Amino acid sequence: MKKLFLLVLVLFLCTSCGKNENELVMVTEAGFAPYEYYEDGEIVGVDVDIAKEIAKEMGKELVIKDVAFDSIINEVNSGKADFGAAGISYDEERAKQIDFTINYAVSKQVVVVREGSSIDDIDKISNQKIAVQLGSTGDMYVTENYPNAEIVRQKKYLAAVQDLKSAKVDLIVMDELPAQEILKTNDGLVILDEELFTDSYGMVVKKGNTELLNTINDVLTRLQNEGKIEEFMINHTTE
Repeated sequence: MKKLFLLVLVLFLCTSCGKNENELVMVTEAGFAPYEYYEDGEIVGVDVDIAKEIAKEMGKELVIKDVAFDSIINEVNSGKADFGAAGISYDEERAKQIDFTINYAVSKQVVVVREGSSIDDIDKISNQKIAVQLGSTGDMYVTENYPNAEIVRQKKYLAAVQDLKSAKVDLIVMDELPAQEILKTNDGLVILDEELFTDSYGMVVKKGNTELLNTINDVLTRLQNEGKIEEFMINHTTE
């Protein structure tokens, strides 16, 4: 009888230490502004704003876990997290392990220069001083593709804009949407005609978790139709 009691106690404790059903756990890697990054010790960003809407829809409390990027799929598949969001690009190999939501963000990277700049074409970018937002897609692209450039990394695009206007840098590589917003209030700057590259992002859930996948897709669709995701992007890049 004593052994049976202990067995029941162990099973109860193991069950109790599972994930709280009232919580919705998002796993991310919080070094990818403007989608997820730290501000005053708190993880914020576009993905966090979206996740709050998902949690609200489900009537749950949002919990965010910060892990290494290559651990995200394992965290979701093991049940330690409900879904992952970290500017995750769709590819066939990942799709064999995990289910992707609809694409909710397109990262079109453009180049901003001063009017009259000799850099009037993306093919003329080489070893100049290039401003980017720290940890952004543009930062990663410039680091990989322009090894001879001097990269100036700023937390916010507005700081990069001031660097460009004062000729401390030669160009900015940034997302198209905040670039268009910034040019509305900053004369003397232009966006080059061609974009550097385009990438699309989705969130991920455990393979076969159709209920959660459909819920997230419904929220993403609503936010897209309401223009909220664009609003989130602008909030986290131009403040």
